[in-house]
Amino acid sequence: MKIAIIGAGNMGGSIARGLAKGSIIPASEITVSNPSSGKLDALRKECPELHTTNSNQEAVTNADMVIFAVKPWLMETVIRELRFNGKPIIVSVAAGISFEQLDSFLPIKEQTLFRLIPNTAISELASMTLISSKNATTEQEQLLLDIFNEMGLAMLIPEEKLAAGTSLTSCGIAYVLKYIQAAMQAGIEMGIYPKDGMKMVAQSVKGAAELILNKDTHPSVEIDKVCTPGGITIKGINELEHGGFTSAIIKAMKASK
Repeated sequence: MKIAIIGAGNMGGSIARGLAKGSIIPASEITVSNPSSGKLDALRKECPELHTTNSNQEAVTNADMVIFAVKPWLMETVIRELRFNGKPIIVSVAAGISFEQLDSFLPIKEQTLFRLIPNTAISELASMTLISSKNATTEQEQLLLDIFNEMGLAMLIPEEKLAAGTSLTSCGIAYVLKYIQAAMQAGIEMGIYPKDGMKMVAQSVKGAAELILNKDTHPSVEIDKVCTPGGITIKGINELEHGGFTSAIIKAMKASK
């Protein structure tokens, strides 16, 4: 399967790197296009087998799947400039561009469409990727799940749930990083060197995530395990609640929807 990726920015470049590291699509079957050459040169340096071009039309010619990783306000212009051979699978990474809008941009109607919401951890094969489909077969949906499960964890959800899911995942990774940053600052105040504190907190966050993902458990259950009566952890948990931690997270998620 030949895949074209339009855009080599943070997300397009990350998807290209992730695909090239995976086992489903050979790097030699991937073409990335970008108007400037700097990001393409960096991609080729990391993944020499990738094909790169400054021409979007060259990239999509004979492609079986086209992934659009451009800014939402550029989607219509970029798509309308292209001529496709046949009816490739169209995958949009542009947040907020609905299937209805994508349909209106495309010259051929009833194409297989996917909306994809990864997060920046896709470059480390650790993304939470949300996928919605239109006019797709079960086999095509499974192909997308297989491809992006190699880059972390992928989940198929209805289009109407994408905005809420984006808050939890694509925006949510920034909120987790903000917690890591805040915990590092606390560590510095208590005498921990920043780099050491960063590793301590990051590994703790990773460990918490692994508990949830790998075990049939719930955050409350795991919190209870470390909150012994009269202990130091429950004191910290209560301070978080006194400071409005839970409320702040809920408000942040809802604000980014």
